[in-house]
Amino acid sequence: MNNEAIDQLIAKKPALRAAREKLEAMRTGAYCLHRSWGFGQIKGYDQASNRLIIDFPESGKKNHPMDPEFCVDKLTILEPENLLVRQQIDPKAIEAMIKEDPAGLVKQALQSAPNQTMSATELEITFSRLMGPAKYKKWWTTTKKALQKDPDVGVPAKKDGQYVLREDPIKPEEEILEEYYLNKNPRKKILLAEKLFEFSLRELEKAQSDRATKNEKVKFIENDIQRIFDELTAAIKSAKNLTKAECLHGIWVRNDLCRHLKEDVDQLEPTSKSIIITCDNNGLSELASEIPQTPAYLKRILDLLTRVYPDPIKWREVIIDLLRNSTGKFTAECVNFLVERDCSELVAEKLLEWLNAHALKSSVLSWVIKNRASKKYSSIVRPLINNRLLAAILYAIDTEALQSTSTRRIPLAEELSDDQELIPDLLEDANYEIARDLAQSLMLNQGFEPLTKKSLLARFIKLYPNIQSLVSGEVAEQSEQLVVSQWSLDLRRKELESIIKVKIPENKKAIAVAKEHGDLKENSEYKMARQDQETLLARKSQLESDLNRSRVTDFTEASNDKVSVGTIVDLKPGSGKAVRYTVLGAWDSDPENHVLSYKTPLSQKLLGKKVGDTVQTDIEGNIETWTIHKISRWVDEQK
Repeated sequence: MNNEAIDQLIAKKPALRAAREKLEAMRTGAYCLHRSWGFGQIKGYDQASNRLIIDFPESGKKNHPMDPEFCVDKLTILEPENLLVRQQIDPKAIEAMIKEDPAGLVKQALQSAPNQTMSATELEITFSRLMGPAKYKKWWTTTKKALQKDPDVGVPAKKDGQYVLREDPIKPEEEILEEYYLNKNPRKKILLAEKLFEFSLRELEKAQSDRATKNEKVKFIENDIQRIFDELTAAIKSAKNLTKAECLHGIWVRNDLCRHLKEDVDQLEPTSKSIIITCDNNGLSELASEIPQTPAYLKRILDLLTRVYPDPIKWREVIIDLLRNSTGKFTAECVNFLVERDCSELVAEKLLEWLNAHALKSSVLSWVIKNRASKKYSSIVRPLINNRLLAAILYAIDTEALQSTSTRRIPLAEELSDDQELIPDLLEDANYEIARDLAQSLMLNQGFEPLTKKSLLARFIKLYPNIQSLVSGEVAEQSEQLVVSQWSLDLRRKELESIIKVKIPENKKAIAVAKEHGDLKENSEYKMARQDQETLLARKSQLESDLNRSRVTDFTEASNDKVSVGTIVDLKPGSGKAVRYTVLGAWDSDPENHVLSYKTPLSQKLLGKKVGDTVQTDIEGNIETWTIHKISRWVDEQK
């Protein structure tokens, strides 16, 4: 827009006088951002219609006319130094910065922002436009880590905080130290103290490896170690809301600082031993799962147990129980810890015992799978590689799927799917009957997507071709559509909901209680509970299959000309009195009231037949001839 056009516009609408500077910026060639249509460029101004002509490539709007008055509130005119503008002018330079200087690119984005400050969301939107939604996510994840170490950029502690381009650069260690002193939250103080201590050690090692004196960074932290230690000690003592895991983590960080100061940690309260002593078996498992999951800390808690329980029989018993309930990295750490202390036979004995008792949990099963070819653990793992392990894997996957409230994939299921040799390895000693039963378990399993199931079943079929008939029968059954009434569909849905929300959870509790009664081989309660579980899971699978194949009808499609779903048929049998039957949906059978499902043998014979036609049935050797005398619609008699 030129000055003349702006003057005319303001003369008509004096309220726009305050926006004159913005109107003047709306010149031909200027780049802009629209709240809804994204990045664009002003191509010209049509004075006759008083419209700016703008291209918005992101939303596919080309030569789009816009009222300048409307643009004052909806359009942001971008300065030449804006990254989106620079990408249009010099794309090679921006591409080079994306690859070679990501932190510098962020600084330039902040440089052009008001007050040199932007939120994470604002930066993400900018970089998404700059390099595309897919590419920027991975780039931004890496760049955020680099910004943490950049003294020129203030990184927000919270997601809703602001990134700030500093006028006076601050060293990362200074920023952490400042935050440590200002922060009164014990949890945050523990994490910050840990960062400061690790930073000090790294820089000290670096200085020593360079054969130089301590650099300024190390001196900066070293001079504050005593104060850091004193404040952390006070924070742990006074904290009331720390969990046992958080308290233990804090004690370990405090002890590291104490040793660095060359003081005796045994004189400090509370001690790490005092935390362990207050935990029962379940409490220890929970504690182990909540401490930082790094190898150093996981080994540290295991070593601590040997000091809390000096008797080898006791600490082995405690660690074995932790192994049974372990998750993630802790499983491998427990096994390694025991093996390194000559407990391989004990581990092998317990794993085999848990397998036979159907008590192997997902994390331990995963460890066995990953280490089945390991020479180091061969004496432990080799006795477990058989079809019973595959049964345990399928059971664990199904149990986790039934307990899960999310749609995320189950790690153990992914391992079974990704490892092409696992099923052949585990079925090496199995006969056809065992393989068939396991294939059926897989078909009923809730932990796999349909395509994954087919892929896994193909591995069974490759080893046992006869299993193909089992799979084909299931596919054929599932492909047939069922015509059902709304009321029968509602009843099936209620039954399925009851199985999932009431009966399966109750059965799980029954299995858990039965396990506590000891020897599972002679435990009739456990066997009955497991049989009930198999029945429930089979019924659940059948209901889900039926509901997926169902098509609701209100029976208005039926006619008086021929027998169909929704008709009433008057029949004269070859022997006996005349009878009237109503043919309804697949789940509507009520023989006492002469209502037949269209799936029954007699209905199947009658479907499509007309008045005067005769059909013959043979039900368990009883042959009968039926003649159709009359056909009417069931819905007509309900009016």
